[in-house]
Amino acid sequence: MDLSLPAQPVPQQDATAAAPSRRSIRELPDELISQIAAGEVVERPASVVRELVDNALDAGATQIQIKLSAGGVRAIVIEDDGLGIPVDELPLALKRHATSKIRSLDDLESVATMGFRGEALAAISSVAEMALLSRCEGAAHAHRLDARSGELAPAARSRGTSIEVRELFFSTPARRKFLKTDATELAHCLEAVRRHALARPDVGFTVWHEGKLVEQWRIASSEQRLSDVLGAEFLAASRAVFSERGPLRVYGRAGLPEAARSRADMQYVYVNGRFVRDKLIAHGIRSAYEDVLHGHRQPSYVLFIEIAPDRVDVNVHPTKIEVRFRDGREIHQQVRYAVQDALALSRSTTAEAIEPSPAEQAQQAIAAAASVPGYRPSPGNPPAWFAQTHSPGQVNEPAAGYANPASSQSWRPPIGQGAQASLGLAEVATLYGQAEFKPQARPDPMPGAQPALPQHDWPLGRAVAQIQGVYVLAENAQGLIIVDMHAAHERVVYERLKASLGAAAIESQPLLIPITFAATAQEIAAAEAHAGTLERLGMDVAPLSAKVLAVRARPAALAGGDVVELVRSVLAELAQFDASHAIERAQHEILATMACHGAVRANRQLTLEEMNGLLRDMERTERADQCNHGRPTWRQLTMRELDALFLRGR
Repeated sequence: MDLSLPAQPVPQQDATAAAPSRRSIRELPDELISQIAAGEVVERPASVVRELVDNALDAGATQIQIKLSAGGVRAIVIEDDGLGIPVDELPLALKRHATSKIRSLDDLESVATMGFRGEALAAISSVAEMALLSRCEGAAHAHRLDARSGELAPAARSRGTSIEVRELFFSTPARRKFLKTDATELAHCLEAVRRHALARPDVGFTVWHEGKLVEQWRIASSEQRLSDVLGAEFLAASRAVFSERGPLRVYGRAGLPEAARSRADMQYVYVNGRFVRDKLIAHGIRSAYEDVLHGHRQPSYVLFIEIAPDRVDVNVHPTKIEVRFRDGREIHQQVRYAVQDALALSRSTTAEAIEPSPAEQAQQAIAAAASVPGYRPSPGNPPAWFAQTHSPGQVNEPAAGYANPASSQSWRPPIGQGAQASLGLAEVATLYGQAEFKPQARPDPMPGAQPALPQHDWPLGRAVAQIQGVYVLAENAQGLIIVDMHAAHERVVYERLKASLGAAAIESQPLLIPITFAATAQEIAAAEAHAGTLERLGMDVAPLSAKVLAVRARPAALAGGDVVELVRSVLAELAQFDASHAIERAQHEILATMACHGAVRANRQLTLEEMNGLLRDMERTERADQCNHGRPTWRQLTMRELDALFLRGR
């Protein structure tokens, strides 16, 4: 019996449906062109606020008032006291690519204004109801222009310009459906104004929502504006950054690692006064925090980059939030080293006799900044609070490493550069391991036999005890210091290894069975092009096939580590950034592992002499506040906090 199914007829496709019909090429109407452009420029009410505030700043405004309704969806009114727009230029201001900012290609290549495209007003008027009200100096009265009807009529206001934007996206309802709640849109508008306020302390900003004052920043000094916008806590928990090299200057403030946040919501970068988001700059800043930031915490910072206008292209994105540098590597390196130098100083070297509150610390920082000669808020100089720890004209040159002072008598000096061609784990264990804590012969190891030095001259104080072989307790002028001895020793060893490595190669360990993994074409190309660099890092990586890489040797210090993950990370760095940065980053990762193995372990009993030796080396070591993984190494409990624990004074 035949059980086969009968053959099904193959459906015949409609030839007319399969073949696309030809459509003639036609010019788009001006209104549709403007709406397409609006899709690039105007994403939400905050985009309108940003563009209109840009124009107000370019007009020389000193006071800008923003009035919002329904988070900016129903109404946005921007009022300024700038130069105003002449009545005969009001209709021209609404046309696409009509601007007073540039005249030629030379002007475009050296843009010094916030706006320059001439698209904002035309784009906004195509998706919302808009009206312009402006008056110039000497004019008898103001004039109001309705963007939709073109009606021009006399009006009353003082010098300046008012721009009214109502019912955003009324003509494109599909776009309006993508907007969030009024509270969310209001938050985005406030953030847009906040970005301008940080860069322009010489301008006052006022934001109203539904007739209520929600934010106000008065004209103030740069340091006061920073405190007003980001809070006095940020000013107290941050370090001044300043670096000047040729035509490039980087200044601002970088938050301390202990003040890092769970979100990247307090990161501001400005290029020639314009807020930007740039992956190159963000990577450089993040690289500076590599050794001191714990986990996935996000640093907080405000950085200003001043560069010759012809060395940066701002005509990259319609929103002007992205830029392109002529020499990206130079920007990356200078930003990285500027922030790195600012974070290098340990808090223990700047401890005060009495620890003030964050607000008091901020006021002290402001007062200190005001006393620095040569740095006053002006177009030509960074604000005083950015340069409070730097002398005028200081130049920070990138350095390959940081040299630490000689250690105390109970600690051995760093490895001399050139003493060996390869740095291995055995040498680390010998030079920086358990032998480090053998006490030297002294008459009396008790605290009374310590060198004659006033206690207040030791920021981390004098050791008094050890708890469970893990924590060291010390007394200083402020109160009690608690030190995680393994984390602290790990940082000391790590910084010494970095300073001592120099041009030496990382010790390599051949693998009996090579480790293979699937690789992309980019990873294979990077492995072939940088074979010598990988060997210097103690890795032998070579293509096994067109899509597979083989690891035949790995760093000896990473015997228990994920070598494939390390190789992938290094290859990604080599492909995206310069080889020197990839080498340094990989070396530091390997040295951090070596330092962790070489540091003193928990549950080891130390003498008071050994504890004091550790404290003194912490005071001399850069970045001693955090271990290699970003965890804190010590904490201060003031007498005020200790009294509060026992209810003294109540």
